[in-house]
Amino acid sequence: MSRRRCSKPSCNSPAVSTLTYVYADSTAVLGPLATYAEPHCYDLCQMHSERLTAPRGWEVVRITPDPDALKPSSDDLEALANAVREAARPRYEPGAPLPTEVPVGSVEVARRGHLRVLASVDQVPEQEQPAPSFDGPMHPVLDDDLFRDFDR
Repeated sequence: MSRRRCSKPSCNSPAVSTLTYVYADSTAVLGPLATYAEPHCYDLCQMHSERLTAPRGWEVVRITPDPDALKPSSDDLEALANAVREAARPRYEPGAPLPTEVPVGSVEVARRGHLRVLASVDQVPEQEQPAPSFDGPMHPVLDDDLFRDFDR
């Protein structure tokens, strides 16, 4: 049973379907209850779903879910098992030497949100350091440094 209620005023019945509009096509689409409540969509109870009419010139498209499609299939379980196996597989062969190549220039070490951490050029061997294209020291730059002087 759904926790969401019918969007019609003074109706407290549980929602069973979701109504959306496609204004470009003058179409009202009534389909199965959406997984999440979305803006500009209306959840309707069984009675209001059955009584739904559209304005003159509009078309109502009723999408009925296939009951067999709602049940988990063996393909879903097999895909899940394959994903778990792939995630558990070691990235390198046990006992094999790790890659020793060092990329040239700044290397992205970690990422969290919109910030980036760049490896210092001092960590790259001198023979592989790129020639600076400007006068001045090279240093890591965080995206937030661009907005430091602006008021929030």
